[in-house]
Amino acid sequence: MANENISAEIVEIQEFPDVAQHYQVMGVPKTVINDAAEFVGAVPDEVFVDAILQSLGKPAVDWEPRNVAEGAEPNPDPSQEGWLPTRPPR
Repeated sequence: MANENISAEIVEIQEFPDVAQHYQVMGVPKTVINDAAEFVGAVPDEVFVDAILQSLGKPAVDWEPRNVAEGAEPNPDPSQEGWLPTRPPR
């Protein structure tokens, strides 16, 4: 799905060692989001989303709904208490 508000760049670090040094690339893939959050390697979607939120100064998401953690079936209605996200805003 394309979004005009999202852009990405891929840099070949052997061809641009100055860029690799600037971003302290020690492994690949290295993802840097808005120069505010970064991680190395393939990560789960939840880690990726939390890094985006961090780069925007937003709190991370608590990815485990309380009702599932307490042994109940997941509630398909996200407007109900205990559904994602469960972590209070900071």
